[in-house]
Amino acid sequence: MPSFIQPLQGPRLNRLSPADADILLANARQLLGIAEASQTANLLRGKKLGLLCESEEDVDALRFRRAAAELGAHVAHIRPSLSEPSAPRVLQRTARVLGRLYDAIECQGLATDLVRFLGDEAGVPVYDAIASATHPTAALAPLLGDERPAEENRSLILQAVLVSTLL
Repeated sequence: MPSFIQPLQGPRLNRLSPADADILLANARQLLGIAEASQTANLLRGKKLGLLCESEEDVDALRFRRAAAELGAHVAHIRPSLSEPSAPRVLQRTARVLGRLYDAIECQGLATDLVRFLGDEAGVPVYDAIASATHPTAALAPLLGDERPAEENRSLILQAVLVSTLL
């Protein structure tokens, strides 16, 4: 892990602690500094991320894909056919396979309990709609200042989440 990136220790991204919020903001500011030197494209090179959502053209899916790609990650779109009524063994096997295929998984439009189950079984970070405008991490973007467009700040926060949990 690059020395300037602070890892999140067991983060609960749906309920950010003040310490986790501080880490994400510090990492986003560090990313901004190295982005200006055009060095961010290699941070997640070789990482494969799964994006579970219905439409890869959805605004949140595009936001996630762009933020990850700017860091050098490859994002694969997966149309979920999972549901809570699915047999627990099927869900468990699916989660484990996804965990072997991907370094992290972003879930959009899935029930929170299902996302939590996938996270428990996959063995890799599983995010619950971190690219959504209603996700708690989105509230951090304005704290980066108004010198840049809001969408750029949001992308920096997403990237901070990715590097903080994957490196």
